[in-house]
Amino acid sequence: MINNVHLKGTKNLDIRRAFVYNGGFLNQKRLRRILMLSGYQISLGLPRKGDVIAVWGNSPTAYRGTYIAKKYNIPLLRIEDTFLRSLFPGRCRNEPPLGILLDKSGVHFDAKNPSDLEEILSQHPLDDERMIRKAKSLISRIKENHLTKYSALDPDADLPSPGYVLVIDQSQGDASVTASNGNQDVFDAMLRTAKEDHPNHRIGIKTHPETQAGLRRGYFSQNHCCDPNIHLYQKNCSPWALLDGAIAVYTLSSQFGFEAILHGHQPLIFGQPFYAGWGLSKDIAPPPRRNRKLNAEQLFMATMMIYSKWYDPYRDQLCSLERALDTFEAITRSWREDHKGWQAHKIRMWKRKPMRQFFGQHARISFVSSMATAKHKASARKLVWSGSNSLNNTDVIRIEDGFLRSRGLGAELIPPLSLICDDLGIYYDPNKESRLERLIKSSAPLKEDQIDRAKRLQHSLINQQLTKYNLHGETPALPTGKRILVPGQVEDDASVKFGTQGIKTNIELLRNVRLNNPSDVIIYKPHPDVEAQLRKGQVPVEQALLYADIIADSADIIHLLSEVNEVHTMTSLAGFEALLRGVRVTTYGIPFYAGWGLTTDMESVPERRTRHVELHSLIYAALIAYPRYFDPVTQQACPVEVVVDRLSESQALPRSRVNRLLAKAQGLLATPNPFWR
Repeated sequence: MINNVHLKGTKNLDIRRAFVYNGGFLNQKRLRRILMLSGYQISLGLPRKGDVIAVWGNSPTAYRGTYIAKKYNIPLLRIEDTFLRSLFPGRCRNEPPLGILLDKSGVHFDAKNPSDLEEILSQHPLDDERMIRKAKSLISRIKENHLTKYSALDPDADLPSPGYVLVIDQSQGDASVTASNGNQDVFDAMLRTAKEDHPNHRIGIKTHPETQAGLRRGYFSQNHCCDPNIHLYQKNCSPWALLDGAIAVYTLSSQFGFEAILHGHQPLIFGQPFYAGWGLSKDIAPPPRRNRKLNAEQLFMATMMIYSKWYDPYRDQLCSLERALDTFEAITRSWREDHKGWQAHKIRMWKRKPMRQFFGQHARISFVSSMATAKHKASARKLVWSGSNSLNNTDVIRIEDGFLRSRGLGAELIPPLSLICDDLGIYYDPNKESRLERLIKSSAPLKEDQIDRAKRLQHSLINQQLTKYNLHGETPALPTGKRILVPGQVEDDASVKFGTQGIKTNIELLRNVRLNNPSDVIIYKPHPDVEAQLRKGQVPVEQALLYADIIADSADIIHLLSEVNEVHTMTSLAGFEALLRGVRVTTYGIPFYAGWGLTTDMESVPERRTRHVELHSLIYAALIAYPRYFDPVTQQACPVEVVVDRLSESQALPRSRVNRLLAKAQGLLATPNPFWR
């Protein structure tokens, strides 16, 4: 029978009972959830007609399920990890997967019987030009971000000089090795063949990640390295970086062979993995059923886009490979930047909890009052808030709020959902190249999938009416005519200090805008921090009205941007938000978005910014590639799209009554308390 079970996320989905006889299914919550979303509810007992038996691949316990399936004539569902699984092996840290494989016919790595994947590869047309282009761009994205099955690796690890041969080790007793009749003799023969084929080249034996982690032994050891040209390579490096320098690849059935094909190699294969027999490899014993010729994009499309099931942990739903890659990139960036630990210099008390959430999930972050007195830890990197006196240090990472920050002001001590890490400079200081500036230059022109993502993000920001702080208020009736919005700024803000030359105050900005636009309607919008009397920059009303036609106190910046023709600013982020919405922008300072051919610039911009870029390149660099994001719901690193969702669902955002009271108390003081702020 078919059970019509409707749980969260499974509405209108017919759920079949999947009976299991392995306790591992019961203690893996993520696995059970992905199965439920795929139409299967884990069950115990004996099956009836309409049910299925679920087993884990060809694992040592799979025989229990296969016996019951045969006895009761019940279909078998084989489950396996997909090819981009997680940061670490599941048996290493019990980390849940971001994808699984479901196969009703067989198991992908065992060619004795056809699997669903083999059926797709042999029978599916795989000729959709749009899908092929997407596959090509996704392969490039995976390479560039050094993603693999277990992505907790160092993409900058030292590698041998190019020109080596790669022989790929695997873990002893692995089901994929057994399915390809692999044993010690076969691996030894593979190494001998590599030596005979390349007698004058260095041979690198690449160990398996689980062997590196001490979980399972491999087939190769230092005993195989008696020849001075043979080396055991045990570093936790990127397979894509290692493939860059290889001239040949030898494998039995490792996923590394699949990645070698995607990289452009034609590996020599001693087993019968899923990627053998399609004209993309040299096969010692090709599976006789496979006689179709495919290209690498078709192999990828079938394996990664059609066969694999991907899970979105932020929205608790199945998703596309593109969305899964968003997740992989966010969590791998977090691990790669944080796993050696941080020392944070002079971080104010209220900021420490958010910083632990951002930077302390994989290693400890310590807070010190002085870099000189900090305990030395060679691996830990140094963090400083960008406005501190350590800004000119060359050995620190500068941090600052991102451009989609929160629903509420930082001056009110509301924690951020995005932070920026910059190892070169900082985005608001044009006197020195920043990481953002380099990203803008390198991202132009964008690839097709990057353009699509930037367009979707731009549409979401406009549709959801989101800005940096997402404050809302009443907008006054505006005079008719050509309207120019002049956003006020915090006058002692670092972006004004470093990013302006002649004009450095709000009244000077208003005066110059009126001088250059004598007959236009000028709307002055004070900065929210200044309106809240938390920061410097207030302009008396009578002075502001000498140059402005109207003062839009507490007005909604989004509504104002929809009602004006232009924005004139020193360095305000409102200028960037205006560009997103197609509003013309004139700058009187040098913000990060000036000098790229998108704005009218009244100041001289650095000669470094000579390249004209498309708006989507600016969006991609500033909102996708540059900041790091934190999801307050799952308490994990996340992609920007998740923060857009959370900002739209304001009830999910963190708020602190204590912090708000402290911020209000600061506003009563002549000088806000620097210890807290």
